[in-house]
Parts: sequence; C-alpha cells; structure tokens
Amino acid sequence: MHIKHLSLSNFRNYSTLELSLSPGVNLLVGRNGQGKTNLAEAIFYCATLSSHRVSGYIPLIKHHQDKAVIRLLAGFEERENQIELELNSVGSNRARINRSETTRVRDVLGLVNTVIFSPEDLDIVKRDPANRRAFIDDLLVQMTPRLAGVFSDYDRVLKQRNTLLKTSRNLPSNSPGLDTLAAWDDSLVKLGTEIISFRQELIQRISDPLLAAYQAIADEKNNPSIKYRSSLTVNTLVEIDSEAGDFLLSADRSEIEKLFREKLALLKPKELERGITLVGPHRDDLVLFLGEFPAKGYVSHGESWSYALALKLASAKLLKAESRAGDPILILDDVFAELDSTRRSRLAELVSDNEQVIITAAVSDDVPVALHAHRLAVTSGTVEVQND
Repeated sequence: MHIKHLSLSNFRNYSTLELSLSPGVNLLVGRNGQGKTNLAEAIFYCATLSSHRVSGYIPLIKHHQDKAVIRLLAGFEERENQIELELNSVGSNRARINRSETTRVRDVLGLVNTVIFSPEDLDIVKRDPANRRAFIDDLLVQMTPRLAGVFSDYDRVLKQRNTLLKTSRNLPSNSPGLDTLAAWDDSLVKLGTEIISFRQELIQRISDPLLAAYQAIADEKNNPSIKYRSSLTVNTLVEIDSEAGDFLLSADRSEIEKLFREKLALLKPKELERGITLVGPHRDDLVLFLGEFPAKGYVSHGESWSYALALKLASAKLLKAESRAGDPILILDDVFAELDSTRRSRLAELVSDNEQVIITAAVSDDVPVALHAHRLAVTSGTVEVQND
C-alpha cells in the first residue's frame, strides 16, 4: 500500500496543499516549524482518526477557520481508495469513501494502515501507563477496526458510571438509586472484558516480532518482553505502580469477566467514597521488560530508543501479516536526528524494502544516503519537489 496523493485544506499551517507521493522512500526536508510533521500527522489521522501529537482534533483545524479537510488517495496493486475527512469546529465531523458519504466517520478505519515513529514515542517506554495504553489501543484499532466502537462505548459507560458514583456518595446502601449502578456495572464489565482480552492476545502475538526487531536494532542483546498489569489482579487502590502487583496472564474472557466482577464488588465501597471507577482497562498498564528488569527507570537512553523503535517495527510486521493491502505506510517523523550513526544505519536497512516510507528531517544529512529517494522541500506550508 502507498499514498499516491494528499490534499489538505485549512489543516494546521496549510491553507491548501496538493501533494503527490511516490512508492518507496519520500524524504520531506525543512527547518523546524515549517509543516513537515503536519503532513505526517494528516496521513496518520486518516488511518487512525487520532493524532500522535495531541488529543482531540480541534488543534488540527487552521486558526480562525471553521473546518479542515484531509483527502488521501491510497493505492495497492490495481486498486485505489480515496478517503476524505471533514473536521468541523462546530457540529459533527464527516467522512467520505470514494466520494460516497459514510454512515460513521470510523468507517474509514482499516482502509489505510500506518505506523508512525516520532521522538514522542520514547514516552511509551519512559512515562506513564496512559502512553502505553494508547500505543496498544491504537494498534488494536488498526488491526480490528470494530474495536473503535468498543473503546468509544467503554468511555461513554465509564463517564456515566463515574457521574453516578459521585451523585451516590451519600446514599444509603439500600437506596434504589444504586440499582442503576448495577446496570452500568454490567456494561462496564462486558466492554472492559473485551478490551482486556484483546490487549492480552496482542501482547502475546507481538512478542516474537518485538524480540526480532530489538535484536536487529540494538547493540545490547537483551530480550524485551511485555507483561500486562491489570487493575483486576493488583492489590492497589491508586493508579497502578509499575514496580508492584501481579500480572494478568490469561486472555480467556470468562476468567477475565469473573475477576472483573469480583474486583468491582470488593472495591464498590471505595468507589462510592471517592466517586470514581477504580477497576477496568482505563487503569491498566503494560510493563515493558528488558531482560529481568522493567525498562522504565532502569534502561539507558539508547536502550529506550531501541525499545521504542522495536515496538513500532513489530507493529508494522503485525499489520503487514493481517492486511490484504501490503505493507503499512511507515512514517519516520524527525527520528534520525535523535539516533547515533549505528542505529541510523540499522534502521535504514530495516525499513528500506517497505512499500512506502515517509521520512521528515530538518537536515538531510541526518538521513542515511541509502534512503534519499523522492525528496521534497517543506517551507512555510508549501511543498516543492527537489528531485525524483
């Protein structure tokens, strides 16, 4: 799969843009702040309906404009798909596939697969559980697009349940108002069980590609692995501490559901006291190990880069295995400047045979010569071809 053409209207710093891209390597070069990452973001948004930089979509709309439009033409062999997204500051967003209006915006998911790697991805290794949850959930949605609806429904149920918990703080235990909470409990367990099970299955499936990718990119030959620390199994009432607690080992839904219901019943008094849901996938974490030790807080800066890169390369391998449309589009956003020469060369070798690679760089010399292909200069929201 590769992007043939990208059109933008009032997206970030682009008033209008018509950009043709080639199979193979596309190198976007320009000083910081000129709009390189905005192009990568637009492509990634069409594939995932999320940004790798911000939550929500309003920041994607150009200042003082009411809407932004992204139009993307993707090709694979003899087939083409055109995706058009209209992002509105007021009212609902809209989507079209091959010029036909869709029932739901998320119907575009699955048409284009994309893996993006950027300096922010170090947060997956170094920072909070939310970063790791976002990583695995974004990958899950690309692999199984219907899960976008499951995540959306879970967030809605969670908000409603938290609201009810807050308003029920002072109610007696036999209050009829608590009967409504039981109904939300059932929805929370049903949706949460599905999310946890899918996450656990994906952790198991990514294990071998992660090991292979890390061994290919890193100097150190430690073995990376991932374990799922769940609020269903840890003995804590606060955000899960990556240094303590048991790991969830099973992906069996009946077992997960049983654990979920038991933990909800156990923590119900605390939830009513605090007015917040203390159990569920929104409080879980992926603990990344390198050898015997958790990567967070133990590994060097270089090892963190290798780990983050390996996670993304493993994601690309899984997406390729699942897709009928060839390689996912691989985007390397301002990455090479952060890598030493050894990792640059290894990364270049690993991605060079991908069907399409889009690279952004402030200085072209940061990018190995082997990856200099279709080169474009980005300046103040305009893009010009430098060579073919």
